[in-house]
Amino acid sequence: MSAKVVVGTQWGDEGKGKIVDVLADRADMVVRFQGGDNAGHTVVVNGKKHVLHLLPSGVLRSEAACIIGPGVVCNPFVLLKEMKTLEESGLSTDHIQISDRAQILMPYHCYQDELEEAAASHKIGTTKRGIGPCYQDKYARKGIRYHEFIDFDSFEQRLRENLAFKNRLFTGVYGGEPMDADEMVEQFREIHDRIVPMIVESTHLVNDAIKEGKEVLFEGAQAAMLDINYGTYPYVTSSSPTSAGVTVGAGVAPSKIDQVIGVVKAYSTRVGEGPFVTELLDEQGDWLRDQGHEFGATTGRPRRCGWLDLVVVRHADMLNGLTDIVLTKLDVLGGLDEIKVCTGYEIDGEVLDYVPSDQAEVAKAKPVYTVLPGWKEDISKMKTWDELPENAKKYVEFIEEFTGVPVSMVSVGPDRINNIDHNDRLN
Repeated sequence: MSAKVVVGTQWGDEGKGKIVDVLADRADMVVRFQGGDNAGHTVVVNGKKHVLHLLPSGVLRSEAACIIGPGVVCNPFVLLKEMKTLEESGLSTDHIQISDRAQILMPYHCYQDELEEAAASHKIGTTKRGIGPCYQDKYARKGIRYHEFIDFDSFEQRLRENLAFKNRLFTGVYGGEPMDADEMVEQFREIHDRIVPMIVESTHLVNDAIKEGKEVLFEGAQAAMLDINYGTYPYVTSSSPTSAGVTVGAGVAPSKIDQVIGVVKAYSTRVGEGPFVTELLDEQGDWLRDQGHEFGATTGRPRRCGWLDLVVVRHADMLNGLTDIVLTKLDVLGGLDEIKVCTGYEIDGEVLDYVPSDQAEVAKAKPVYTVLPGWKEDISKMKTWDELPENAKKYVEFIEEFTGVPVSMVSVGPDRINNIDHNDRLN
């Protein structure tokens, strides 16, 4: 038994939700450790699509305890809406728990997000779900945590105090309308009895489970290139979706983590603003978007598409300490004569093998490509490594050799069963 972490290695949308769902089959506990409902995880089970934003992808496995951890900013209204959708599909939500240390994402955070993005001269490309403003309040020590919701009278006082301050910001700085405190109080009063039974002190529960030798799976949202410290700042999320984020977002020591599984999409995509070295602004990019159905699960926005950037993946390995790679959407590349892979950045005549911190430098970078042969076969129904075309195997092996990380699983389709185990490391 072990503690495993699943992280994204690019800009998100690598297919982490599906991989967490697959691994959760053997887990006793699944813990979401950061982010909020700005995430979009699509999991296909027996041909039926489930789109999750806030709930951990492991929620589809009712045998595992499902915890929204201390590092998450959790909108309770979104949570209840997602739970209702699952229940209408015949799935259980009885195993969902919320850490009492998690932040309550308030309606005024969403409104603030809208006003700030509208006023910004340089757009970040936020989902406008209130994630950034909620983290702002957390670190300004003005946030409201879930344990404060238990005593509703005390919670109401905190809400009114915070909203009075926010309304001065909304009207005086952004020229917006004030929000109604009485209306907001009543919205929370209506959900109080449904939310409170889910609130637990999760930190000891998670650590006790690890101590008892149970299988604990930690799930992040977004990915390394959206990390607040090491991503394409300022075009990033407001938390740390790396393996290091587990220690603060779930309350476990680094020494307790046994495996760090990096999910790598076989090509690159991103949404929002910011430089994207391998972006294809041509028919090839359109083809990848159409073949891969690359439209945001949260916003519906078409994703920017490009060739696989292994400079980015190696950057993610350095940050996360990857023990394994799961390669997703390999089937999308079927039908190409050749496939390009970025192995370096040329900036002002110099070739770099790392990601610069200055995004103005990244914006100038020209990709240095290695060209690999493609394959024509449809691999989406293949179940074993030996069935794969030789050029598909060579593509996987090139990724392993360049990154120095073994590819332990290859995903060849959207359903939880469309996977090829490359070895027994994830079992």
